[in-house]
Amino acid sequence: MDSSGQNEFVKRAPSGTPPFTLGDVKKAIPPHCFNRSLIRSFYYLFVDLLIISLIFYFAATYIIPLKAPLSYVAWPVYWMVQGSFVLGFWLLGHESGHQGFSDYRWVNDTVGYLIHTALLCPYFSWKYTHGRHHIHANSIECETSYVPRIKSKLSYTDQILNTPPGRLIRLVILSTIGWTLYICFNVAGHKYDTFANHFDPKSPLYKESERVYILLSDLGLVVTSYVLYKVAMAQGFTWLVLLYFCPLMVAYGYLAVITWLNHTHKALPHYDSTEWDWLRGTLATMDRDFGILNYIFHHLSDAHVVHHLFTTMPHYHVTEATKYIKPVLGEYYQFDDAPMIKAMWREATQCFYVETDEGENNKGVYWFNNKM
Repeated sequence: MDSSGQNEFVKRAPSGTPPFTLGDVKKAIPPHCFNRSLIRSFYYLFVDLLIISLIFYFAATYIIPLKAPLSYVAWPVYWMVQGSFVLGFWLLGHESGHQGFSDYRWVNDTVGYLIHTALLCPYFSWKYTHGRHHIHANSIECETSYVPRIKSKLSYTDQILNTPPGRLIRLVILSTIGWTLYICFNVAGHKYDTFANHFDPKSPLYKESERVYILLSDLGLVVTSYVLYKVAMAQGFTWLVLLYFCPLMVAYGYLAVITWLNHTHKALPHYDSTEWDWLRGTLATMDRDFGILNYIFHHLSDAHVVHHLFTTMPHYHVTEATKYIKPVLGEYYQFDDAPMIKAMWREATQCFYVETDEGENNKGVYWFNNKM
């Protein structure tokens, strides 16, 4: 195998109709895994808030006064650690959007709205598009996020991006401003005839009945921005950037990277309308093992398959449920334990576009490739 991983043999996941149904998978999982505990969910919320608060206090008290060169080491460490726990906190809002936080929709949406708004994320706006990602997972025509390039539609610019420097640029963008580009400009999302973003109530991303909630999301962001402005006036803009915005950037960088990795691997198929169905599209998902980050991120990465199958299942049951679904899914269950950095470079190298296999009768199944 070369350093890029191009010659690495990858066994593909099955792409045909599974020999089991969603009901079969559900029967294999103990019923308690579907129970949502309000007390337990708020426990995790409190723990995340406590940890974030303590890390923030430590930085504001002990790192702010540091002089160079110690400050050059302390700040990046703070950003990475705090950003990791901020993402875990954000993911409780994500769980609320899936109605997995509790049995009460008003509690879920209230908690999700407050968490995401505090972290400059438009709660309802993202909730709706993310929900459609779960509905149309790995559909060539209807997927809403991480829509793959199709070989027949590649341009000269794409060829440049499929070089080592191009891959590095793509990964840097993904891990820094990738999430922001998606939210603001629908980059890597489903293509529409008109401009689409997550802030315009009339965006093609939304139905008529959803538009008032987009406005509510926008209003929350305006209020949060005003609060942040007042903090900057009181403490200084540099203080706010160091303590709030830099960890937030790390959190959203992690979010973009890990969700991309959960849906990008040479073993995973995509389907056009002639072959796609919900179960096959949902199963084309990769569980990833990122060590301690699995726990900090509330198992978004290492139990992503079961999350796609049962979106309302709370995070504190997903690893147990995963153990029970593996025997049922068989080869349809996909797992990769490559370290994050290695996986990022390998997937950026191997998974540049999708195409169907030559000479195959089944032309509705698309696979990742990179040979131009």
